[in-house]
Amino acid sequence: MSTLPVLPKKPLPPGRPREWYETHNRRLKAMRIAIALLDTGVYTPEQAHNRRIRTVAARIGVHPPSLTTCRLVRALLP
Repeated sequence: MSTLPVLPKKPLPPGRPREWYETHNRRLKAMRIAIALLDTGVYTPEQAHNRRIRTVAARIGVHPPSLTTCRLVRALLP
């Protein structure tokens, strides 16, 4: 796997409800995990079991995802 350049983080907009921030961060986490799964050869939701998703998350340095995040990862896969 090649290393991509790290983009600077932008601050999130203030004044949103807490649920918005939680959902936003969950989506970002799910996208990072989905990209890593695609890089490892997992191309369909049927191949992405919770154990595999959590293993890939640990490999890329992301905290173990919840069941909700695992479902979101599977929804992002083609």
